[in-house]
Amino acid sequence: MIAAGGILGVGASFLWVTQGAIMTTYVPESQKGRAIAVFWIIFNLGGMIGSLASFGLNFNSKEGSVSNSTYIATMVIMIFGWVIGVFICPPSRIKLLQLHEAETSVVHQSIGKRLYTILQSLLQIRVLCVLPLFFCANVFYSYQQNNVNGTTFNICSRSLNSAIYWMAQMFGGLFMGYLLDFAYFNRRQRAWLGWATLLVTGMVIWGGGLAFQRWEDERLANGMKQDIDYARDAKIATGPIWLYFFYGAYDALWQGYCYWLIGTMSNSAAVAAVLVGAYKTFQAAGGAMAWRVNALGAAPLTQFAMDWGLCIGALVLAIPSVWMVTLTSVDEEGTMAEGKKVDESDDK
Repeated sequence: MIAAGGILGVGASFLWVTQGAIMTTYVPESQKGRAIAVFWIIFNLGGMIGSLASFGLNFNSKEGSVSNSTYIATMVIMIFGWVIGVFICPPSRIKLLQLHEAETSVVHQSIGKRLYTILQSLLQIRVLCVLPLFFCANVFYSYQQNNVNGTTFNICSRSLNSAIYWMAQMFGGLFMGYLLDFAYFNRRQRAWLGWATLLVTGMVIWGGGLAFQRWEDERLANGMKQDIDYARDAKIATGPIWLYFFYGAYDALWQGYCYWLIGTMSNSAAVAAVLVGAYKTFQAAGGAMAWRVNALGAAPLTQFAMDWGLCIGALVLAIPSVWMVTLTSVDEEGTMAEGKKVDESDDK
């Protein structure tokens, strides 16, 4: 199982880097938020379908884990996704001026120059300041999935909640995507708008989570665990289910904003791949740390406080990066996305 998990992680890293580079560079700058939203809807649609399949297959189950048919159904869905990946267009076939100009300055570089470009892309203040934001992108999964959903509900309700969680991600991704493309604000203003949205919604949602965790601690002290059924115990299940919904939505807001910030740093798929690689590296590191803390049996309230503190702290540390977002991405020759010379008088 450990080896299988490691192989899965390595394979996923190649997939995620490619996906992130495509998503952040294959569209005009004014549509990057919507591109992220479309991806997030399709991506989480798969998670929702998988969870609904698990819900149906385990509807009458009295066991504490899912059936073998659940894994088979998941594998079939994954194979289908792998097959349709054959039809992805390479950057050279995308007729977009900003992408063509950005790629031209990277593709013809020597190996030494390319290594320099990679280091230059990573060792910038605006990149270094968002690394904590990247680190926290998956840090709350272990707590939410194990201590909120896993500890509170029975197997049938957990499957349903998972579907609700991924559905919430679709709504959250759509909201953040269109917010970051809001035509009445320039890109700098939208950067602050997204940051403020994460801060305000984070404080509200995590605040609701604190009330839940105190309630859950009382239940655990009385020996109540994995006992709530969404139908039988609807009166007490509604609140935690809604909290889990908003946890899912907040994850989409967070990751959508991270991807959008990456998209503001370059129009080159090659450079974006480097930045997405850094994102996935720190995201995975944060997730691994959190899962280890969970596996060591840290108190749920401790894990909750860690997640809340890390998220808000990362937002504060990201302020310089938000401040440095420009009106448009500029390549080495000083041309804008539309092929015009940068004019500082356009800086609103």
